[in-house]
Amino acid sequence: MTPTMTPDLLDLLSRVDTPTVCNAIEVAQGKRGFAAFTRGTMLCSEPGRAIVGHAVTAQIAALAPPTEPPEIIRARRMAYYKAMHDGPKPSVAVVEDLDYPQCIGAYWGEVNTTIHKGFGMSGALTNGVMRDLGDLPDGFPVVAGSIGPSHGFVHVRSLGEPVTIFGLTIAQGDLIHADRHGALVIPPEVVPQLAGAIRKLLETERLILDPARQPGFDFAAFEAAWAAFEKART
Repeated sequence: MTPTMTPDLLDLLSRVDTPTVCNAIEVAQGKRGFAAFTRGTMLCSEPGRAIVGHAVTAQIAALAPPTEPPEIIRARRMAYYKAMHDGPKPSVAVVEDLDYPQCIGAYWGEVNTTIHKGFGMSGALTNGVMRDLGDLPDGFPVVAGSIGPSHGFVHVRSLGEPVTIFGLTIAQGDLIHADRHGALVIPPEVVPQLAGAIRKLLETERLILDPARQPGFDFAAFEAAWAAFEKART
């Protein structure tokens, strides 16, 4: 079970980008090699905002009409919305489009994003399609695989199962951080140390960034700053 985030940690995570969290996880683990992140280029409806929360997973498809009876499809759709509504907050809708890489059904448009935001969710992560970019509600970022105009025959295929988004396997309840760079799963064991690791990372980076931003930054200044930077990282 992933530990619940404290309000202070949630606030911190919402103010840093996903690359920072990715590096901070390695600081907390004391080694390089963390690999629980997406591969490839994704698109974000709100590039300046991060998504943080526990995954509520589902799978959809849209290329072909559903073959099950309409009452089954509707019941599963209502169960989907109930699961999204009831998920532990903060929560993220993590929805795998089973048609990938031929996704055509924009599940994430004005109506669906507004519903999920109304449920108190933080945002959505999908390998599928988003649309209505001028009409999506503020404060509910969607990190998606593509943009398109149609909803196709979109329908829910499963709830609460592990899903795969751009090479990243995500289970129900996993702690997600995502933004315009992609997404990652925060390992449960680093959660208690994560805030300190982020602060240490930012302080260490300032050892090289602050001098590099000063007038007259030359190679000698770089060598001195880099030596301090390397020492702080070891």
